[in-house]
Amino acid sequence: MAKIKAEPFAFPVKHDELALIVIDMQRDFAEPGGFGASLGNDVSRITRIVPDVKRLIQGFRNAGLPVIHTMECHRPDLSDLPPAKRDRGNPSLRIGDEGPMGRILISGEPGTAILPELAPVKGEVVIEKPGKGAFYATELGTVLQEKGIRQLVFAGVTTEVCVQTTMREANDRGYECLLAEEATESYFPEFKAAAIAMIRAQGAIVGWTAHVDDILESIADA
Repeated sequence: MAKIKAEPFAFPVKHDELALIVIDMQRDFAEPGGFGASLGNDVSRITRIVPDVKRLIQGFRNAGLPVIHTMECHRPDLSDLPPAKRDRGNPSLRIGDEGPMGRILISGEPGTAILPELAPVKGEVVIEKPGKGAFYATELGTVLQEKGIRQLVFAGVTTEVCVQTTMREANDRGYECLLAEEATESYFPEFKAAAIAMIRAQGAIVGWTAHVDDILESIADA
């Protein structure tokens, strides 16, 4: 069995059961004027990982392995947005309000779109998720089952929220999870470091972490 150099120990990879999940690389989280910036965050921390995320996506495409994208967003009528979620954050600019890139985190709005550099290509699955985890109220589990996927490589943002939440959901469902360290980021560097430590603690209690180059080297041989 092939292995990817990883922490806390090598990840035993099965290429025919492997997929990449790119979490929420959306304009609203990465561009000036978006929802992330409205909360006072330095969005340049997000954009700096774009080249590594792009390399990872291209590597999976070249190897003929599935790439799945997620977007955090809600229905235009807000019927899938709990008041407890809407009432948090910046009181002057909330989910569903008009922002510089359309209604914030609403399906179909310009700011909700994935960054152009990382845009899905024909045939790639895009999951619109109303929660932090990508399995909640979505078809992700069915998609993975139909494709015979049991191992997941994760990239995207933010490390400690939507990425870690989805990894924990996947872990509980029996998936083996690997986080690409340079292809994920937080607005807060200490939060990313803490999330990585939690994920791979106690013998990969949630999953493994690895460098992008080591992942790409492995899937090139798939």
